[in-house]
Amino acid sequence: MRIANDPDDIHAIRVAAASAELVIGGDIVVAGTKKVLGTIKSGQTDMVVNLAEFLPGDFTRNINFTLPTERLKRAIEGAAGAEKSYFIDATRIAGALLGNSVSANIFLVGYAFQVGALPVTAAAIEHAIELNGEAVEMNKMAFRLGRYAAADRAAVERLAAPKEVDEARRLSQSLDEIIARRVTFLTGYQNAAYAARYRALVEKVKAAEAARAPGKQGLAEAVARYLFKLMAYKDEYEVARLYAGEDFARQVRATFGGDDLRLEFHLAPPLLAHPDGRTGAPEKMSFGPWMMTVFRFLAKLKGLRGTAFDPFGHTQERRSERALIADYEALLAEIVERLTPENHSLAVGLAVIPDKIRGYGHIKARSLQIAKADEAVLLAQFRSGTPVLLKAAE
Repeated sequence: MRIANDPDDIHAIRVAAASAELVIGGDIVVAGTKKVLGTIKSGQTDMVVNLAEFLPGDFTRNINFTLPTERLKRAIEGAAGAEKSYFIDATRIAGALLGNSVSANIFLVGYAFQVGALPVTAAAIEHAIELNGEAVEMNKMAFRLGRYAAADRAAVERLAAPKEVDEARRLSQSLDEIIARRVTFLTGYQNAAYAARYRALVEKVKAAEAARAPGKQGLAEAVARYLFKLMAYKDEYEVARLYAGEDFARQVRATFGGDDLRLEFHLAPPLLAHPDGRTGAPEKMSFGPWMMTVFRFLAKLKGLRGTAFDPFGHTQERRSERALIADYEALLAEIVERLTPENHSLAVGLAVIPDKIRGYGHIKARSLQIAKADEAVLLAQFRSGTPVLLKAAE
C-alpha cells in the first residue's frame, strides 16, 4: 500500500528494494521471506509481525516439518533492526478477547498505528472501517486493542490469558496421569475393553521396568505414549467422532464466532476418491454442511471397527494399522522378557519407534518403511547386547 496526500504523488504500485516504511506481517513465514525482507531498510522500516504459526503446504509432504519461528525472528530483526521489529501473537489475543481470530489483521494495524508507523489519524482509520461496513464494531475494537497492546503489552496479555485451561491442551504431569487420560480417550474411541487392554500392557511394562531395571526411567512412559498412538489410529470412524463432537463445534465458534457458519469439508473417502493422475494419491473431494449428519451417523458405527462387517477395515492402510498394534505388543513382550539395566536405553529406543510413523495414506506408508528399518537395527542391537552408537548432534 502506498499513502500520499495526492494520487499524482504515487508513481508505482510495487515497493522498490529497501524502500518500505512499514511491513505488517499477518504471517511470520511470509514476512520472513527474501522477497519481503528485500524491501526493508535497516533502522527505517517498521516491522509489525504476527507470531501465530500457520503451517504451509510443506507440512503435508514432510513429516518432520516444523516452523523455524526463532530463525525467522532473527532474520527480521537482522534486516530491520531490533528496535524496529515488533512481534506479537495477534491471532491468539484477538481470538481470546474478540472471539474471532480473523480480526488479528486489524489488531496489527492498531499496533502499527500506536508505534507511530502509520501516517494517518486514528479517526481516519476507524472511519475507513465504518465505510467498509464489515463487522464494524468488532474491527474498531480490534484496532483499539492493537493500540492498547502497543502501549501496555502486559495488560493486554493479562486480559487475553485463559480463565481456565482447556483440559485437552493441558500437559500431563505424571505417568499415572498420562495413562489415565489415554484410558479415558480409548474408552470413547472404542470401548472400555479396548482401553483396559491398553492399561494392562502399560502396567506390565511399568512393573518390568521397576523390577528388571531399577533406577531407570522412560520405558513405561514411552510405551504409554506410543502404544496409545498406535491403538488410536485415525480411521473413518474416529474422524467422524471428532467432527461430530461438541469440542469441534466449540473450537469453531471460538475461532470464527457465531453459530451461522457454513462448513465445507475436503476429504478423500477410501471408497469414493479417485487417484491423482500425476501422483497416484487419492484426490480430495468437497462436501457441504450435510456431512455433519454423515459424521454423526458414522461415529455411532465405531463398534464395527476391525470386525468382518467393517466396510473400511479391508483396505491395506487399515490392515497395516491393526498389524502395527499386534507387532508392537509382540515387541513389548520381548522387551519385558529380555530387559536389563544395560539394554534399557535400547528398549526405550524401540518403544518410541512409532513416533516416526506419521501422516496419512501414501505419506504414512513412506514413514512406516523408515521406522521399520530403524526398528530392525535397534532390535538387532537389543538382542545381541550391542551398545547403542549415538551420532553427535550437528
